[in-house]
Amino acid sequence: MAVERKPRKSTRAASVTAAPAAAAAPAGKKAGKRILLVDDDPEIVDSMRTVLESRGYEILVARDGNQGLVMAEGEEPDLVVLDMMMPKRSGFLVLEKLRRSRPDPVRVIMITANEGSRHKAYAEMLGVDDYIRKPFAMDRLLDSVDRLLS
Repeated sequence: MAVERKPRKSTRAASVTAAPAAAAAPAGKKAGKRILLVDDDPEIVDSMRTVLESRGYEILVARDGNQGLVMAEGEEPDLVVLDMMMPKRSGFLVLEKLRRSRPDPVRVIMITANEGSRHKAYAEMLGVDDYIRKPFAMDRLLDSVDRLLS
């Protein structure tokens, strides 16, 4: 299974907004931290990858829930950013499996365009570390990532 590591250019606007100044990360604290992005929207993945890489994080990408589970188990990331609605396996099913499969669970940020409060409550019941609604400012994601990985 190939791991995508290089950012691709996108001609369409993503449904997230870039941070005004995504400064480079100081060496040390973020060095070596691996983040798995599990999302089927290439524009959102590219936006998140660009900003997170500029902060010094190593980024892995999975395009559906099944691939996300395989990569989470094989690559052992420090954090998973997980979309709720994806092909093959939803973010909820991925989260459930991640929470059952490890004695020391990986940190998970769930992102979604869903407005329902029931979905947020269910994600929290499953143990999600943060829940972010799309569209979101990249600063919101960066704050959550930095907090969870510090």
